[in-house]
Amino acid sequence: MKKTISILLAATLLAACTNTEEQLKKRAAELCRYIPDHELSDEARHYMTADFYNVLDTMFNHLPEHEAMDHEWLYYFVTGNGGTIADYTVTSVEMADKTHAVATLEVRQLWEDETDESETANAIAEDDNVEEHKLYMEKVDGQWLMSDFDGHKADCLRHIELSRQEQALRDAISDYMASEIGQHYLQGELCIPTLMIVAAEEVNDTLALVWCDNWVFWYNVASDTLKCVSGGNHSGLITLVLRNGKIEVTDFEQTVDGAGNDASARRIFGSHYDIYQNMHSNPEVGEAVRREQLEYYIKRHHLPFLYYQDYGWPAVEIGN
Repeated sequence: MKKTISILLAATLLAACTNTEEQLKKRAAELCRYIPDHELSDEARHYMTADFYNVLDTMFNHLPEHEAMDHEWLYYFVTGNGGTIADYTVTSVEMADKTHAVATLEVRQLWEDETDESETANAIAEDDNVEEHKLYMEKVDGQWLMSDFDGHKADCLRHIELSRQEQALRDAISDYMASEIGQHYLQGELCIPTLMIVAAEEVNDTLALVWCDNWVFWYNVASDTLKCVSGGNHSGLITLVLRNGKIEVTDFEQTVDGAGNDASARRIFGSHYDIYQNMHSNPEVGEAVRREQLEYYIKRHHLPFLYYQDYGWPAVEIGN
């Protein structure tokens, strides 16, 4: 009799465990729909823990977009840039404790333009190209939510911190360009520099060198348009120091105007000269950066501007 009860109890427990695992696998498959791929959906907040969503929201929606391509891998977790859609299969779920679990996923890639089932089947990658990923889950208020994916939460936190440090450096340079360099121009209502960082070197904890190709622009405000009244280029090597918790510009060695410009640029930029020249000689790159940084400035200061306009040229939509 005892043996029969033990067998029944074991069978009941096994069935309960199996049922729990199947439920978790089903939930994990549902959560896969909200894994970021170059963008973070608003709906995802309901399927992620608050701290994980807040980290991703900062990454995707609240960091400056300049030089984003240098860190683009942080903005897609699975698919990359191959024009594919991730096809997820949850192979297993392991309970870490009562409120934490880890789902193992197999991911294949489907071509975005495949539509019918036969084409989709043919589009699935070969088995030796299947990738394995880990989706971390946490039970919050009785509901299983995504709390991490392949450890990207830590990657994102590191990038956010680096971005904030870089932005503090950029803000120091921008303030210097507006106040020290901008004072020599015909002044308008707003001075908004455009910064293009060629290279940077952290000499020590309190000293940094930044080679850059910068522009100073003064604007007047006309309704929703920033009308440029003056501006000019200032390229060179900026020295910054950290004093009392604040970053300050202590020196700016600029390239000279006229016949000596190229020689001075080669001397100042040294091994970074080719990168500088590629930036400096490409007006399309400069205008793209200008639009991007104007958009960041406008968002940062909660301003209503939609366009900027140089004298004699059509207005340009900011952020477009």
